[in-house]
Amino acid sequence: MRIPVLGKDHRRVLRELRACGPSSRSALAARLEMSGTALTKLSRELLTLEVVEEVNGGGPSRRGRPSVPLRIAPAGGYAVGATAHQGVLDVALIDFAGGTIAAHSEHIPPINPRDFAERVRTLTHMLVDRHRLLGRRMLGIGIAVPGPALSPAGDRWSVVDALPEWRGAPLRAIMADTFGWPLWIENDANAAALAEFYLAGLMGKFSTIAVLLLGYGIGAGIIVDGRLIRGQHGVAGEVGCLFPIDQPRPSPLDLLSTLRNEGCPISSVAEIDPAAPAQRATIERWMDRAAGQLELVCNTAFAWFDPGAIVLAGPLPAEILDGLGQRLKRADLVSTICDRRPPVEVSGLTGSPITLGAALLPMHSFSGQI
Repeated sequence: MRIPVLGKDHRRVLRELRACGPSSRSALAARLEMSGTALTKLSRELLTLEVVEEVNGGGPSRRGRPSVPLRIAPAGGYAVGATAHQGVLDVALIDFAGGTIAAHSEHIPPINPRDFAERVRTLTHMLVDRHRLLGRRMLGIGIAVPGPALSPAGDRWSVVDALPEWRGAPLRAIMADTFGWPLWIENDANAAALAEFYLAGLMGKFSTIAVLLLGYGIGAGIIVDGRLIRGQHGVAGEVGCLFPIDQPRPSPLDLLSTLRNEGCPISSVAEIDPAAPAQRATIERWMDRAAGQLELVCNTAFAWFDPGAIVLAGPLPAEILDGLGQRLKRADLVSTICDRRPPVEVSGLTGSPITLGAALLPMHSFSGQI
C-alpha cells in the first residue's frame, strides 16, 4: 500500500489520538480548537486512508444518537526497528497504533554494517510472512545506533568500538542500498526516548521528557514539545562527556568492570545478577555511587528543559534500575516553582525500548514531528 502524504491538520488529529486515546469527533474538535464541520471532514479522509477507525460501542451523544469514538487503526500500517549491541541483534515490528506485532533477538558475533543490514532484511521478510503482513502498508525501518552522529545529516556516526567497521562508515548509503525501504537512523538514547514517550503513556501526560539510557555508556534522549532535540551538531544528550571514560561512570560497563575488579568472574552485562550473593554487596555500593553521579544529570536536565518526567532505562536488571530510581527519589534534587522537583521514573516497557523506539521513527515522521 502507498504511504499517504498527510496535511498539517490530519497530523494534528493523529497526534491527539495517540496522546489521548479514543475520542469522539466533538471532543477532538474542542481540544484542537477547530469546527465540527472541519473535524468531520478530516476524520472522513483519515478513515478513507485507513489510519483511523471507529470504535464500536460508543456512548450516546447529547442529541441521543450514538457517539462513535475514533482511534488510531492498528492495521493502518507497520514499521520495523532494529539495533545491534554487544553480541545481540534485535528486530521489532510494530503496528500503526504502536502495538508490538513481533520481536526477535539473537546472539551474533561482531558484525559489520552491510552484514547487519542483510540479516535484518532477511529477518524482516521472515516476520512479515509469518504474521501475514504482505500487502499491508510498510512505513519504513528505523535503525538505532549506539553513538552520536558525526554530522547533523546523520549519514555517519561515531559508533562504539564493539561494532566493527561502523564508526564513520556511510551507514545511510549502505543500509538504504540493502533495504530499499524508507530509512531512519537514530542514536539509541533518542530511540529509547521515543519508546517511553509513545508507549509508556507519557505522551498523554507530558510534552517534555528526558530519558537517561544506561547502555554501552550513558546517554540521554530529550523530547521537548513532542520533538526530539538533536542540537546544532546532532549530539544533544551526550551526557557521558560529563564522566571521563577513564574514571568511574554510572554505566552498565562500569558496573561490570567494578564487579570483575572485586573478584566476580563474569564476562558480560547479561551475567550481572543482584540476587547472587557474590555480587550483591558490590552492586549496592555501585548503586550508591552511580545514583550520586546521576543526580548531576537529573538536576541539569530539570534546570534546562523542565521535563515532566525523567526516565531511567537500559539493559541492567530491573532491580538495579529500581534501586537507582529509589535513590534518586530520596536525593536532594533541585526544585523550582512551588518546590517542584524533577519526577524520576523507571522504564516499565516490556521489550527493548531502543528497538521499539527505532520502529517508532517512521510513525513519528508520519505525524510530522521528526
